[in-house]
Amino acid sequence: MVETQERCTFFRLLEYLFTLVGLVVFVLDIVLDIWTVVSFYQDGSYVYMAVLIFLLLGSSVLLQVFSWLWYSDSLEKLETTVEKFAKEHLLVKPFHFLQLGVCLRYTGMIETSTMDIFYHTNSFTEGIAMHLSQDFQMLRLFETFSESVPQLILMMSRILQIRELELITVLKFLTSAAAIASSVTLYHRSMRAFLPKKRKMSWISSGIYFLWNLLLIIPRVTALVLFCSVLPCYIIAHFLSLWMLLVLLAWSQKTNHMEHPGWEWLYRAAVGLIWYFSWFNISTERIKLTVVVYYTLIALDTAMLLGLWCWKVFEYAGCWSSLNPHLVIPTLLGFYVIGILVKLIYYRWFHPNCDEKKRTEAANYDMDTDLTLEDVTAVPEQPPTGVIKRSRTMAANFYI
Repeated sequence: MVETQERCTFFRLLEYLFTLVGLVVFVLDIVLDIWTVVSFYQDGSYVYMAVLIFLLLGSSVLLQVFSWLWYSDSLEKLETTVEKFAKEHLLVKPFHFLQLGVCLRYTGMIETSTMDIFYHTNSFTEGIAMHLSQDFQMLRLFETFSESVPQLILMMSRILQIRELELITVLKFLTSAAAIASSVTLYHRSMRAFLPKKRKMSWISSGIYFLWNLLLIIPRVTALVLFCSVLPCYIIAHFLSLWMLLVLLAWSQKTNHMEHPGWEWLYRAAVGLIWYFSWFNISTERIKLTVVVYYTLIALDTAMLLGLWCWKVFEYAGCWSSLNPHLVIPTLLGFYVIGILVKLIYYRWFHPNCDEKKRTEAANYDMDTDLTLEDVTAVPEQPPTGVIKRSRTMAANFYI
């Protein structure tokens, strides 16, 4: 019993450190974004500067809109001191208007983590705090695919256009791809809060989950980088055409994530953006068919992008001497195939839940007790709404 408590304390401390590191990275990312914009201006790269500013502002607005919509569903249930203060002084909406809504959530997460570690309040596993943390993880996932990935593609394509590829650039790209896969893994690992102890997600399963995401993200992002480096004017048309198709695919899943049907289309649009780069499960209906359609579509699209790059690359000289299409294309497609195989291994032997009964438990159990979420959050005999509904929907989708 003592050993179990010590282990629980260790993992809580680890998650607390991750939260602090996340805050530092969040602030550092803002500083680096400003520095990059200034660098583009000083170099006279005004087009790249304008595109980067558009990506940064677009991502920020998207996050603030979702954050405000989700806060508005649960204003009466806010538990942290900083969020209660913002609510009492009518500052929640101004914070989001000033693009500071995510900062408000970060401070709430820091406060909650601190209370858990030093005062043993168990706020992450009791009351509404656990559900609000799921909203926070979802926002971080949106930020990854609406800002970090497009920015990586923009920077890498520019590097390829102006100079020969160097080893340090490749290492930076792989590090960024690993950070993207880590963000996806951390989001899905947060879903373990909805599993009873005996079915928690092990670190081995998380490692395999990270691996197959990394193996699939690298060829996808690389193909987009290579295509954008030789045909930059066509990347927008490519994105819009495929994104609209993916939004329709998300609509076919009959998602019910938002409280109001009108905003559900915004959620589907965000899902389409994520799907443009990586898989993200949003439904329990026809999941196998959807997965097959998605990966077939993305494989064909990635192969097309690489083919167009190979066709155009021979018109260029100098900067492409380190990239042999006959070596790059088979390597990337090999990564993709291996990633699919690792994903099948994960879902066959390491995924926590695979059947309807376990999926129901995933949506109803608390992380560190045998109490159901209805007991913990005191919502008896009522259909879940707001943040509770979103949390259960995400858990049910993940543990399918």
